[in-house]
Amino acid sequence: MPDFTWADDDELFGLIREHLFTAAIGDVLDTMGFRRQFLPPEIQPLAPDMVVVGRAMPVLEADYFAFRDPDGQTDMSRQPFGLMLHALDDLKRNEVYVATGGSPRYALWGELMSTRAGILGAAGAVVNGFSRDTKGILELGFPTFSTGRYAQDQGYRGKVVDFRVRIEMGGVSIAPGDIIFGDIDGVLVVPRAAEEEAITRALEKVTKENTVRTAILNGMSTVEAFEKFGVM
Repeated sequence: MPDFTWADDDELFGLIREHLFTAAIGDVLDTMGFRRQFLPPEIQPLAPDMVVVGRAMPVLEADYFAFRDPDGQTDMSRQPFGLMLHALDDLKRNEVYVATGGSPRYALWGELMSTRAGILGAAGAVVNGFSRDTKGILELGFPTFSTGRYAQDQGYRGKVVDFRVRIEMGGVSIAPGDIIFGDIDGVLVVPRAAEEEAITRALEKVTKENTVRTAILNGMSTVEAFEKFGVM
């Protein structure tokens, strides 16, 4: 079996991209007792070949019914988009902008946000809501996962109220620094405290699955393969 080790996030995320898929890590997390790690299935990539892997930078949205509200009790009320621009500018290399909290009446992500995030070295965006400027995002190739495409702006409808805080999305807890991994089959969250064991075991599982595939192609039954290798 190959010796899968990594020294830093660049090597770790490279291993995940090269060898893993969400189902493999999800299965391992199940066996470790983490059985609610996939985000809602409605969250899908804008293009089938998009893959996102990086550290979560959670963002909390809320509905708001004015672009600037001089009667608000906080400075945020008077800021267009609330703290969204601050959250965007705070993205670090290999981080994923992960947003939830607003109602599905407006887009949470777009082309200009993708442009800025790409310049900062961010890994992608995962939003529990709509994205827009689809053509532009696809031309950029920026990994974007959303519940669908919808052009209505959040400027007069929602604000970011906080970021780099723990959030929940579809009952899944997401803390700053957790690993976010998404592909064509969905998006999952790997808790930071469990990531070394989960990724190592997933890499071992995929290696075994390749052996099982070869055995089945050579005529072994699925019952015999599972009894021998313990994976399916």
